[in-house]
Amino acid sequence: MSPMIYLAPLQGITDRIYRNLFSSYFRGVDAAVAPFISPTKKMKSDNVQLRELDPDRNTGIPVIPQIMTSDPDDFTALANVLHDRGYGTVNWNIGCPFRMVVKKGRGAGMLCHPDRIESFLEKTMPVLKPKLSIKLRTGLKYSDEALNLIPLFNRFDLDELIIHPRTAVQMYEGDVDLDMFERCLHLSKHGVVYNGDIYTIKDFNTLSARFPQIRSWMIGRGLIGNPFLAEKIKFNTEKTRHEKIKIIRDFHDHLFAEYLKILSGPAHITNKMKEIWAYMACFFENAEKIRKKINKTHHRDTYIDVVNKVFDELI
Repeated sequence: MSPMIYLAPLQGITDRIYRNLFSSYFRGVDAAVAPFISPTKKMKSDNVQLRELDPDRNTGIPVIPQIMTSDPDDFTALANVLHDRGYGTVNWNIGCPFRMVVKKGRGAGMLCHPDRIESFLEKTMPVLKPKLSIKLRTGLKYSDEALNLIPLFNRFDLDELIIHPRTAVQMYEGDVDLDMFERCLHLSKHGVVYNGDIYTIKDFNTLSARFPQIRSWMIGRGLIGNPFLAEKIKFNTEKTRHEKIKIIRDFHDHLFAEYLKILSGPAHITNKMKEIWAYMACFFENAEKIRKKINKTHHRDTYIDVVNKVFDELI
């Protein structure tokens, strides 16, 4: 059976434009979880984040909206609006590790409070229209905190669990805890998606050999850095280096043109592209040198000149 590949949500990177264009240039990604929305009671139907999730504007990779909040009423209200707009599944983010999020008791800040999670699910599940998946880490400070949550999740009719086997305090540093992931996997009655540190086909093969029961995989930084990775995993195809560079260049130029339509000011477009190059440069051997050159640019025309020289030198 062919594995299912999710594009992970990266705030500021995997937005509507990125997702739509990605599927035009690269194969193998089955679905994407969109970067989170944090709802409020004052959120209006024409909110810019909701407009970005308009199904008519998301024509590329099939999308699952993600919601991050600790308020069950706010969550339910937004989830049901998204369902009425055509989304059959929403994702609840209780894995975001960033300090400001955690301090507010959202994202991974909920992981050490099973009582709050239980109360949240008891209030939302009876009135929720779409299916619910949950994205989490194995803990806030301690990697075994998820062991208290899996039996709780088993009581509810969830679509699946997406588990990143790190604690929130680790952020993206240190090793993933595969032993803890395995314990969570054995405890869960729901389908589990593995997420974390898949950068190469070797990484994927090692993980799939250890967890043969896993059929769904979420890849974020590894897929932005090597957008051919999903194609290699699913179809075992390999393009030449020249072909890959040409495709990445075309993808970049298309992204730049689309962002240019919505971003005003000389710094806005270059800052946006620098965020993408922070990951995309990893595809090339001289990644750090490329990033330094691009980060020195502050104006659109200078940026275009530098990027053209970078690609010309690579071919």
